Amino acid sequence: MPYHKKIILILGGARSGKSSYAQQAAAEKGGSVLFCATARPLDEEMRQRIEAHRLSRPAGWDTLEVADNLASALADKAESYETILIDCITLLTANCMGNITSGKQAEECVDAEIEGLIGLMQRSRCSFILVSNEVGSGIVPDNALARVYRDALGRANQRLAAAADEVILMTAGLPLKLK
Repeated sequence: MPYHKKIILILGGARSGKSSYAQQAAAEKGGSVLFCATARPLDEEMRQRIEAHRLSRPAGWDTLEVADNLASALADKAESYETILIDCITLLTANCMGNITSGKQAEECVDAEIEGLIGLMQRSRCSFILVSNEVGSGIVPDNALARVYRDALGRANQRLAAAADEVILMTAGLPLKLK
């Protein structure tokens, strides 16, 4: 069967089944897979989560751990794989914002990350599967920094959805195809 390039965005809330669904989709596509992990092990609980994610991945997949400047980190690797799975845009956005407290700086930082990623996906011959949290269904955060983050991630998700061939919303482990 010929291999077809595709960009898939998988959205959902916490523990909605996004990562499992993304891994299943990558495995079903077949071929070589690069798993790009964006989490930073800042505390013991996060280290345990990262290890659990590592153990859930097929042994034959390569892993690249990168917290920011994602497009640059992937630029020379994209043509070596049939599929690149990025888990997740949610943490990439948080990493990008880092110590930024200004809404304008945060927006510029996240926009640059997403613009670079979209450009890379459009130039590459491989498929991309992206995982991100859907943050638009919750309550309005009670502090300015959390609202800046929610808005930045919401805009990033919109741009990635526009660039994607497929968009899946996960709820309670069930996929709903949006696009």
